[in-house]
Amino acid sequence: MPNPPEPPTDTASDALFREMRERARDMFGQALSECSVPAAFRRRLQQEENYLRVGNELYDLAAFARPLVISMGKAGRSMAEALAGILGGRLGGIIAAPGPAAPELGGFQQFAGGHPLPDQGSLRAGEAMLRLCSGLSAESLVIFLISGGASAIAEKPISAAISLPDILQTYRALVHSGAPIAEINAIRKHLSALKGGRLSRAATPAYQLSVLVSDVPESCPDALASGPTMPDSTSVADCYAIARRYHLLRAFPASVRMLFERDQLQETPKADDPAFARSRYITVLSNATAVHAAVERAVLAGFAVEVDNACDDWDYRQAADHLLRRLRDLRRGVSRACLISGGEVTVKVDAASGSGGRNQQFALHCAQQIAGEQITVLSAGTDGIDGNSPAAGAIADGSTLERARRRGLEPAAALAKFDSFPLFEALGNAIVTGPTGNNVRDLRILLAY
Repeated sequence: MPNPPEPPTDTASDALFREMRERARDMFGQALSECSVPAAFRRRLQQEENYLRVGNELYDLAAFARPLVISMGKAGRSMAEALAGILGGRLGGIIAAPGPAAPELGGFQQFAGGHPLPDQGSLRAGEAMLRLCSGLSAESLVIFLISGGASAIAEKPISAAISLPDILQTYRALVHSGAPIAEINAIRKHLSALKGGRLSRAATPAYQLSVLVSDVPESCPDALASGPTMPDSTSVADCYAIARRYHLLRAFPASVRMLFERDQLQETPKADDPAFARSRYITVLSNATAVHAAVERAVLAGFAVEVDNACDDWDYRQAADHLLRRLRDLRRGVSRACLISGGEVTVKVDAASGSGGRNQQFALHCAQQIAGEQITVLSAGTDGIDGNSPAAGAIADGSTLERARRRGLEPAAALAKFDSFPLFEALGNAIVTGPTGNNVRDLRILLAY
């Protein structure tokens, strides 16, 4: 982990807290290491002479003039590089990833798309993908490499009346609504020419292989990147219900609001659509990978470990209170307890928010609940990005409130203003990894000792 070690402190209690914070960092670091995209590709994809083996599937590369690749999302670059490392220079296609464009990867057209909100680069990427797919034939093989964040990084609205400012207003309304990601993506799918299986439909009748690095609940894989190549399990009826539930119409721009008010949303392709007759899917990394790695590290460190993913997509306060209750129950029977939780929590942010994200908000809420207790809580994103801050997340423990007050900081005010990053940064307890080139959701590690 890039964070510098914390300075030594004087009391035995401070030393114990510091040791447990480092233990939690170590567990999170191990999880990041095990979620390496190149390692996952080597485990699940192999070239055998002229064949590409993907799980139990074999693709005869000699039957295709040149496999085409469309790689998108936070891991868009690293996934394309990993596949190129397996298949060599026979690949070409499109990469859409966030941030400044990386050095050219031979054969690929590269786009720097916006995240968490789309930008002109996102629209150019979406247009290029549809254009490439429209030229495919029944003798073509297209490999889609899909990771989290692609909902924003590659985009094209379903209607020419929806401008980029309209898309931005819609995305902000969805992200700030407090809705879980699956519901947010249900609406995104129906407003997009790429999402909800529409990119797969554009690529018909080609052979299609989708390789997934998943940042969504395993029960709804088509929520990943809003499901550009998968049958959509959501419907226009779901979208209308979600918009009512979260009072979204008043926050949508007129071009989008009109589609809802006039019942003009178009249905996305479902499982029986011919677009998916030649489609296959494989998930090479998911949140389960990160959870398993953290569990192994905690066991080696002598903790009694349990996993609780029940609070996935809960409000951060409800999730924190639930996990702390579970941790205290576990602690009663053992000397050192560890509770690990994967997935994401939700935060409804107001317009006056400061610098932070859902993980730091979760950690700071926990700090208020565990003051004085021998408990440590880490919450961080595997993509290295937490909200609008430079951090991936933060660590809180029973000493956080006291240490903050010694520095003249006000934890309650920071929590109320969604401004947790400055507080954790001042304490040296922000987790700063930089973008990891990966995204398999968040990880929460709770220790009691």
